[in-house]
Amino acid sequence: MTFSADLLLPLLALLGAGAGAGFAGGLFGIGGGFVVVPALVLILPLLGAQPDQLTHVAVGTSLATIIFTSLRAVKSHAARGAVDVDVLKTWAPWVVGGTALGALIAGRVTSETLALIFAIGVFAFAIYFLAPKIRASAMVLAMPQGAARAGLAGSLGLVSALLGIGGGTITTVVMSVCGNGIHRAIGTASGMGAIIAIPGTIGFMIIGWGEAGLPWGSVGYVNWAAAGVVILTSVLCAPLGVAMAHKLSEGLLRRVFGIYLIFVGVTMITHA
Repeated sequence: MTFSADLLLPLLALLGAGAGAGFAGGLFGIGGGFVVVPALVLILPLLGAQPDQLTHVAVGTSLATIIFTSLRAVKSHAARGAVDVDVLKTWAPWVVGGTALGALIAGRVTSETLALIFAIGVFAFAIYFLAPKIRASAMVLAMPQGAARAGLAGSLGLVSALLGIGGGTITTVVMSVCGNGIHRAIGTASGMGAIIAIPGTIGFMIIGWGEAGLPWGSVGYVNWAAAGVVILTSVLCAPLGVAMAHKLSEGLLRRVFGIYLIFVGVTMITHA
C-alpha cells in the first residue's frame, strides 16, 4: 500500500476517533469505547480486516485504547475531587472476574451477534438517560453491598468486555440510581475503565491468537497499530472533556449523552 493513497484517510480517521474518544471519555466518564468501536468498524476494513473478524478486532482494539484514556481522565477528575476511590477498590476484583468471562464468551459468538449486543446495550442506556421518569423510579438509597455488589460488579465487567467499553456508562448509571450526583458518578466511572480494559485486552489477544487474515499490527484481536494512533489524541483530549463536564448542568449532561448513545446504536446496527 502507498501511504498517500491507502493509509492517509484511515490515519486521519483514527486520529479523529481518538480525539472524540478522549473528549467523550472525560465528558461522560466512559473509556471511549462507544466512540472507538463504531469508528473502528468503519476504518478497519480499509486496513484489511475481514468481515467475520471485524467486530472482534474493533472491540479488542477499543479495550486497549481505554487503558490509557481512562487513566488520563480519572487523574483529571480526581484533581477536582470527583472520584470515589472506595467504589473502585471494592468493585475491582469482581469486575476483573466478569471481564475475563466476557472475553471468553466473546470468542464464541459471531461478529454480527457482537455488534447486535453492542447496539442493544447502548439503546438501553440511552433510554435511561433520556427518560427522567425511569431514572426516578429506579432510585435507591445506597450502593449495593455483599452478594449484590459482587453480582452487579461481575455483570459490569462481563457486559463491558462484550461491548468493548470501559464500563463507564454502566458505572455512571449504577451510581446515579444509587443517589450519587452525575458529576461524581462520571468521575468515578472514568476510573473503572482501566480496571476493565487491562484484563479485557489480554483476553481478546488470547482468544484471537493464531487467527489468520488479521490486519497488520494485530496481536490476536487487538490491532496495536490502530490503537496507538487512537491513544495519541485520546490522552490529549481527555482533560478537555473533563473540564467541559464540570461546566455543564446535570440535566443537560444526561440529555447530551443519551442522544449520542442513540446515534451509536443506529451506527452499529447499520453495519452489523
